Amino acid sequence: MKTLTIKADCYKIYLLVFLGMLTAFAPFVTDMYLPALPSMAQRFGTTASMVQLSLTSCMVGLAVGQLLFGPMSDRYGRKPVLLWTLVSFIISTLLCLLSTDIRLLVTFRLFQGIAAAGSIVIARSISTDMFTGRELAGILAIVGSINGIAPVLAPVMGGSLAESGSWEGIFVILLLIGILLLSACFFFHETLPVERRVPSNLLRLPLYFVPLLKNRPYTGYMLQLGFAQAALFANIASAPFIMQQHYGFTPFEFSICFGMNALAIVISAALASRFRYIENGTLLGSIGLLLFSICEAVALFADCKFPVYEGFMLGILFSLGLCFTSSTTLAMDKGRESSGSASALLGAVSFAFGGLVSPLVGIGNPLRTTGIVFVVCAVSSLACVYMAGGRWIKHIH
Repeated sequence: MKTLTIKADCYKIYLLVFLGMLTAFAPFVTDMYLPALPSMAQRFGTTASMVQLSLTSCMVGLAVGQLLFGPMSDRYGRKPVLLWTLVSFIISTLLCLLSTDIRLLVTFRLFQGIAAAGSIVIARSISTDMFTGRELAGILAIVGSINGIAPVLAPVMGGSLAESGSWEGIFVILLLIGILLLSACFFFHETLPVERRVPSNLLRLPLYFVPLLKNRPYTGYMLQLGFAQAALFANIASAPFIMQQHYGFTPFEFSICFGMNALAIVISAALASRFRYIENGTLLGSIGLLLFSICEAVALFADCKFPVYEGFMLGILFSLGLCFTSSTTLAMDKGRESSGSASALLGAVSFAFGGLVSPLVGIGNPLRTTGIVFVVCAVSSLACVYMAGGRWIKHIH
C-alpha cells in the first residue's frame, strides 16, 4: 500500500512538471529568439517588420493548431494527438534550422507554431480532465509557476546565442526540447477514457465551437484572456527594439532584463489562486492593466527614461499574471463538457490576438504605437470582464 502511495506521489510530481513543460512551449517558441531579432534582420538583409512576421506566423500557427488539435484530442484521446504533434514539432524545427531565406523561415515558423499548439492545448485539457474548481486553479497556478521559468530562461539563453551571432543555435535548443518532451510523453497515462470521448466526424470540427460561443461567461473570459495576451505580445514584439535600439541595450543585457520581467507574471499567477473568489483575480488584473497601460502610454509618448518605462511595464506584467490564471480557470470551468474544444478556442483566440498586434507595434514610432496598443488592449480586456457577468463584483467589497 505504501509503495502504491509513493508511486502515485511520484507520478503526480512527474505530471505537474510534464504539464509545465508542455505549456512552456509557447514562451520558448516565441521568446527564445527575441534577442536575435535585430541581428536576424541584418543577417537576412530584410526589415524589422519582416523579421517580426516570423513571430506573427508562429503565433498564427499556435492559434490554428489549437483549433485543430483540441477537438481531435476530444475524439481520439490526449496521448495519441500529443505524440503526433511532438513529432511534427521536431520536423518543423529542423526545417527552420535549415532555412536560408527569411520567407522560408516565416513559412516553417507557421508549421512549427501549429505543431507546438498541440502540446499547449492538450496540457490544459489534461488539467481539466483531472481537476475542478479551486483545485483546478491551484494546479494551473503550480503549472504556471513551473512554466514561468521558461520566459526567464528562454530570452537569456537566446541572448547568449545572439551575442555570439548564432541564431541557428536557438533552433537547436528548441529541437532538443522537442526530443526531450517526446521521450517524457511515453510515461504519460491517458486521462480521457474511451467512454468520455466525443464520437464525431472531424469534418464538422467548426460545429464543436458553436455551443461554447453561445456560452456568455465562457466567451467573456475567453475574449478577456485574448486581449490580455495581446498586451503581452505587444511587449514581446516591441521590447527587443525599444530596449536595444532606443535604450542601447546589448542582446544579452536585453535578455536578462526581459527574463527578470517575466518573474512579475510568475509571482502574480501564483497569487491569483489565493483569491477567495477566483473571479476577483480577473477583475483586479484588468483594472491594474488599464491603469498601468495608461501610465506607460503617457511615459512612452514623453520619451521617458528607461527606469520609468521599466517600472510601469512591471505593473502591466503583474496585472497580466493575475488575469492569465484566473481567466483560464474560469473559462475552462465554464467549458468543462468539451474541455478539448474549450481549451482549443481559448488558446486560439489568445494567440490570434497576439499575432494581430505583433506587427502593429513596428509601425511608425514604436514607442507611441506600443503605448496605444497597451491602452486599447486594456480597455477591451476590462469590457470583456463585465461581458462575462458582473454579479460577483460585490465580493470585492
